[in-house]
Amino acid sequence: MQIYILSAMKILIIFAHPRLENSRANQQLLKAIPPTDNITVHDLYEIYPQFDIDVAKEKELLLMHDIIIWQHPFYWYSAPALVKQWIDLVLEFGWAYGPGGTSLEGKYIFNVISTGGKRSAYCEQGYNQCTINQFLFPFRQTAELCHMKYLPPFVVHGTHRLSNDDLKSISNDYQRFLLQLEKEVPHQ
Repeated sequence: MQIYILSAMKILIIFAHPRLENSRANQQLLKAIPPTDNITVHDLYEIYPQFDIDVAKEKELLLMHDIIIWQHPFYWYSAPALVKQWIDLVLEFGWAYGPGGTSLEGKYIFNVISTGGKRSAYCEQGYNQCTINQFLFPFRQTAELCHMKYLPPFVVHGTHRLSNDDLKSISNDYQRFLLQLEKEVPHQ
C-alpha cells in the first residue's frame, strides 16, 4: 500500500495598513492569524516605511508561497498606496505577465479587506452604487493577467460600529478560514 503525504499550502499575507494603531479591526485580524510555519505575515508599511521596495526579495517571497493574500483596509474604494506601489514594481512584465511572464501561474490570490461602510452600502442600490466585487475588479484582473486564480474576498464590513464581541467572532472566523485554507483551496 502506498501512502501519500500532502504538504500544506504555504500562505503569504501581504499586509498593508498605514495607520494600524488606529484600527481595532485590523489589529484583531492580525492577532487571529495562526502561528504556523505555513503562514507568513509580510507587513509592507513596517518593512518599507520609505516605500523603497526590494523587488527581488518580494519576488522570492511570492515564489515560496502557494496562496497570496492582499490584506488591507478598503481606502477610497481601493488599497493603501503602498499596495499599489508593490503591484506596480513587483509584478513585472516578463516575470509576472507578458512573454515569459509565468512565474506566478497557478498560484491563488485574494483580498482580505475591512470597510467602514455597512454591507448594505456595497450593492448597486446602496450608498456606494457598486458591490465589493465590482470595486475589487482591478485586483481580479491583475491576478488574471498574472495567470493566477483569484478567489472571493474575505470582507469585514462596518468596522467602526462593530462591538468587541463582533470583532472577536469575525477574527475567529478568519483564523478558522486560514487554517482550512492551509489544508485545501476552496473551489471558485
